Amino acid sequence: MPSSELGPSGVSWVERYQAAALGVFNPHLVLERGQGAQVWDVDGREYLDLLGGIAVNVLGQAHPVWLAALAGQAGRLAHISNLYTSRPQIELAERLAALAAGPRAKSARVFLTNSGTEANEAALKAVLRQGGGRHQLLALEGSFHGRTLGALSLTAKEAYRKPFDGFTGPVRFLTPGDLTSLEAALAQGDVAALVLEVIQGEAGVVPLPPGYLNQARQLTRQYGALLWIDEVQTGTGRTGTWFAYLNEALVGPERIEPDLVTVAKGLGGGFPIGAMIALTEQTANLLAPGDHGTTFGGNPLACAAALATLEVIEQDDLLGRTAQFGAAWRRELAAIPGVKTARGAGLLVGIVLEKPIAAQVVRRAETAGFLINAPAPDVLRLAPPLVLTEAQAKRFTAALPRLLKEET
Repeated sequence: MPSSELGPSGVSWVERYQAAALGVFNPHLVLERGQGAQVWDVDGREYLDLLGGIAVNVLGQAHPVWLAALAGQAGRLAHISNLYTSRPQIELAERLAALAAGPRAKSARVFLTNSGTEANEAALKAVLRQGGGRHQLLALEGSFHGRTLGALSLTAKEAYRKPFDGFTGPVRFLTPGDLTSLEAALAQGDVAALVLEVIQGEAGVVPLPPGYLNQARQLTRQYGALLWIDEVQTGTGRTGTWFAYLNEALVGPERIEPDLVTVAKGLGGGFPIGAMIALTEQTANLLAPGDHGTTFGGNPLACAAALATLEVIEQDDLLGRTAQFGAAWRRELAAIPGVKTARGAGLLVGIVLEKPIAAQVVRRAETAGFLINAPAPDVLRLAPPLVLTEAQAKRFTAALPRLLKEET
């Protein structure tokens, strides 16, 4: 039924949503179906989805391998709780440990969740279980780690945290790149962990300053604190490597070895799933039986979807394609009049505008058939499916100059 038509209660789909759903979101598009990077609304209008469900739909919509894996698993076993386990859960845990830890995979352990926020909550509980008076957490200005109270403690944006002051934990926010402040904080001896994103997506697709991650790893080791990397948005091939901390273009040629990694969004290719990966023997043993749990986390359906997603990325060489395609696309976007630069890695792109008109451009883009968003007043964010074609990307590149023109 088109959204402009009246439903059985005499109102449109959007009005029905507003009457039924809690008012924390304000959607005005009602999407009906999709294929690859294209989606259609209930009125039949077509859009090129350059946001990918906020970096989730790495294979786009209705990928045949993903669909077959999900349908096949649903016909065998859908949910069993974590009183039991299943082959997909074991296989996925093994696969994630190998991808994240490499030669240290035998020491790594994985806790499967339903979302990135839940993965971060698990990691938060783990780092706070160290004891020895280590209760202080360090995060970075511009960070975003989730909306639940624990994850919210680590999220820098005051507008998100202030309404819940008094319920969030002891976190100190540091300026990215400021190694002097980082060392001073670590030297106090009470820091449990430093948590950071290699690229801050919600801040406007902002990579860490060159060399900062390497130095942060050295300093946290020196002072006995854990390094926890939040790859919820940047993991699962988004930057052209399985994880952004493995991306030489972002962190340099020296391999970074974090203690904890969290991942979600693209992992399930559209099916909700997340993971906390403990990469060392120390972190693998921080949570004991009874310390944490989940009913739905690691259910067979989610694990089958994640395994299929990883399989397609590997077999179709979407990592190499994403790295090359993304770099070339950013160069083209940066050359457009009205654009200062296009930053990021792979297919996580922040288009920095010369004027703070990002919100207006998002609305114009939607009218023109492109779905994007504005994480900052002067930044447009693109996080499309990794299966986006070059022809589809060129359609947006060609349209952007017109979208940037201020209305007369």
